[in-house]
Amino acid sequence: MTTDLFTSLKTYLTKLSDGEKSPQEVAAAINTWARESADSLKAKIHDEVEATVLKMGFVKREEFNRLVARVDAVAPAKKSAPAKKSAPAKKSAPAKKKVAKK
Repeated sequence: MTTDLFTSLKTYLTKLSDGEKSPQEVAAAINTWARESADSLKAKIHDEVEATVLKMGFVKREEFNRLVARVDAVAPAKKSAPAKKSAPAKKSAPAKKKVAKK
């Protein structure tokens, strides 16, 4: 099937008006064409994204996780709570004490 939408529609409308195809056949053919075009477009987008991501030096999450697992197998990391940085204590103004009179 041709890849141009308007050419395809024109062809099917001509066949429909000439009586070569029924409306159901034309609708089914257009539906099939749309699905095939969508699948083709998705594949092209996926390939382009993959190529661009590789050029930029990024890795996929599953590749990263496999690498982490290999590194852990060679030299397991000690798992400890991350050190927390505490903010310096604020100096507060001295509180005034009230003295009770007897």
